[in-house]
Amino acid sequence: MMKYDAHNWLNHLFDIRGSLLKEIAGRVITCVVWSIAVVCFHLYRAQIGFDVVMSSVPHALIGPALSLLLVFRTNASYDRFWEGRKLWGTIVNESRNLGRAVSVMLSGNAALANDTLRWAIVFPWTAARQLRGLAPEGPHLDALDSGEAALVTTSRQPWLVAARQVTTRLQSARTAGLLSDIQFQYADQNVQILVDSMGACQRIHNTPLPFAYMVHLRRALIIYAYTLPIAVVESFGIWTVLVTLLISYTLFGIEEIGVEIEDPFGDDENDLPLSDICATIEADLREMMARPMPVGGA
Repeated sequence: MMKYDAHNWLNHLFDIRGSLLKEIAGRVITCVVWSIAVVCFHLYRAQIGFDVVMSSVPHALIGPALSLLLVFRTNASYDRFWEGRKLWGTIVNESRNLGRAVSVMLSGNAALANDTLRWAIVFPWTAARQLRGLAPEGPHLDALDSGEAALVTTSRQPWLVAARQVTTRLQSARTAGLLSDIQFQYADQNVQILVDSMGACQRIHNTPLPFAYMVHLRRALIIYAYTLPIAVVESFGIWTVLVTLLISYTLFGIEEIGVEIEDPFGDDENDLPLSDICATIEADLREMMARPMPVGGA
């Protein structure tokens, strides 16, 4: 995700990176080239023997409907983006809650507490990599032995392996009398919320907007944009090229924004900063591992 100063317009007004200009450039340039051709046909209509002109009324009538379609598209995509951010905010908070509970309640067995938190660190990293379609590899597995690492890398749901290992260690502490039933239930509740949050992220990732809506909107955009020069050339003349450029850039840009943020778990400039979030979780949990608080300590 790109960080920027929302109060400073000039610093970002001409930015290319993150603006989706490269993604829509082909479509916009094609519209502009077509508009140049339409203007040429119109200017030399006497020599050619026919003109390319149509009434602007259809565009005036379809404009509001197309606007509503675009608004729904971007709103639906932003809802998914914001829900994804809230879910990862929950993963951050519940990881901290788990680390806080484990570091205090298992302070009598620092090795078991640290072992539990090792797997709590593995959870967000493997979850983020799975959402991005990447193999569960990386430095977050360095703290695991070869057998544990293999368990993660060969699993279909590596983040679920990490959650299961956390619960396994909590159960071991419960069996050893280090945790009461209530303490176990409290700590494992955090794990359940982590699993639920990741499941919700997978729902967003695996469920795009309905195909019929997407294809109908794009067909309508193409028809509108490529017939626009024919509808306005009589009124604007050579300025039709500029009008087509501005309107096609605006419409295709709005649609592409919806595409960009529909699945917010990738590594594009406008996606969620999952690596930064995972690094924050890891730093917090490692600090708790390094200094487990004794019961009753300050």
